[in-house]
Amino acid sequence: MNPIKPIYISAFALLVLAGCGTSKQVINTTNLSAITAPLNVKKKAALTENELKRWSHLDIVKDTIPGMSVDRAYAELLKDKIGIPVIVGIVDSGVDIEHEDLKSVLWTNKKEIPGNGIDDDNNGYIDDIHGWNFLGDITKENLEYERIIKDKTIADDVTYQAAKSVNDKKVAEASVGQGRLQEMLVAIKDGDAVLVKHFGKPVYTADEVKAIVTKDATLLKSKTTMQQMLSYGMPVAGLKEAIEKDLNDFKALISGENLKVDYRKVVGDNPNDITDTKYGDNNVMGPDKKEILHGTHVAGIVAQTRNNNLGGDGVANNVQILTVRAVPDGDEYDKDIALGIRYAVDNGAKVINGSFGKAFSPHKQWVYDAIKYAESKDVLFVHAAGNDAKDIDFADNFPTDADDKKTEYADNVLTIGALNYEYGDKVVARFSNIGKVNVDVFAPGVQIYATTPNNSYQYLQGTSMAAPNAAGVAALIRSYYPKLSAKQVKHILMDSGVAITTEVIVGGKASDKRSFTTLSKSGKIVNAYNALIMAEKMSK
Repeated sequence: MNPIKPIYISAFALLVLAGCGTSKQVINTTNLSAITAPLNVKKKAALTENELKRWSHLDIVKDTIPGMSVDRAYAELLKDKIGIPVIVGIVDSGVDIEHEDLKSVLWTNKKEIPGNGIDDDNNGYIDDIHGWNFLGDITKENLEYERIIKDKTIADDVTYQAAKSVNDKKVAEASVGQGRLQEMLVAIKDGDAVLVKHFGKPVYTADEVKAIVTKDATLLKSKTTMQQMLSYGMPVAGLKEAIEKDLNDFKALISGENLKVDYRKVVGDNPNDITDTKYGDNNVMGPDKKEILHGTHVAGIVAQTRNNNLGGDGVANNVQILTVRAVPDGDEYDKDIALGIRYAVDNGAKVINGSFGKAFSPHKQWVYDAIKYAESKDVLFVHAAGNDAKDIDFADNFPTDADDKKTEYADNVLTIGALNYEYGDKVVARFSNIGKVNVDVFAPGVQIYATTPNNSYQYLQGTSMAAPNAAGVAALIRSYYPKLSAKQVKHILMDSGVAITTEVIVGGKASDKRSFTTLSKSGKIVNAYNALIMAEKMSK
């Protein structure tokens, strides 16, 4: 299991979690609706399928669901307003630009003539019509600690020893985890086969499983098993696939094969030379659509077309998605992220979503410089906090806007923790990282329904899903209140959020309860309705 995966939570992670100073804008937050969540708000009934599909858009007071009040904002605040188009950069695994629910919201480089093989706009990227692919034909990559072990020259000895320690620990975990996952896979396959026969169809819902009433021991056992498995928020097929992938990763760890493969050589660049920029291509979907599930889902959360009776609705209208393919299955290279951020900035992005992260970053300064460049161009960078249930005031999580974990070097970074759909002591996603200093605010990140490749839609979860929910609200503000700066938008999302003051379970451990106010800098959850009210006041 990668320490901080850019992709949604791995099967092994689910298994483990189941067991266990820059100046700040001063803003007046008075007279905002529902600025503090009422202590007695709690959804009594289970969410319906329709509620679950759009829970992140619902309202904590009206719907008793800890969403971002997006639907309410459109109905009450935006119905008579006209916004301007906002470009949102999606730095990720790639986006299915042929998807039925994304085709109409793609950024198109009007300065480039498609297919002529010429760099018409002289930006260094030939035929970059909808963005740029910094990975070429790569889909899989090493983790950063593996690259450090393979090439000692990219890190100092302390970092090398830390990387080696991580590898040793992972080999030991893999030996244990392999057996547990094999048992889990057998249980899923057996339980699924029984329920498929019972229902007479290959696909069934968690609600259908829950409704089974039987005295048959085999069916009852299968019901219990599959209820637990479906509670992880993945469809059965997706869970099987994730487990099989983790098993393959474990085999590679145990055998040492993970340290022998060089995926990057097909790209042809030097990943340790930031001046070597002539690489990649314009195929922002990459060589295999199955490998761009993550980026397609992230893009959909922000901008899938609203009110078209297809799939779900994006948070923001008036959005153009600019795709930067820079995050493989494995750890991203610092070089790709740094150049990808700069590419998005130079092509007009006003918000950039970064649903990725890692625990080692040998060329972190390149990324910091890119973030500072984005700040100089008034661009907001929204980053996922990570999925390890760790406190990133202490644990490493790159990129960050405070290299010493205390002092911010830029004020345009918004780091997002993940919320569960159940308001109460379980409102924090059990996998979400926390941090009173280094997490800024929380947003919905469990069971988020959005676009996936080949005109499909799925529920996925992770801080990877929470970040684009927040980025979508940021894009809304930048569309309807374009005079507000990136820094102002950042602090609006933090300061206008709904405050939760009760104790909540942290890391999925019932024994670990803390005040929600201690888990992030703001102690709040993103609320589009309040954010737009605050933006309106500030823009006058």
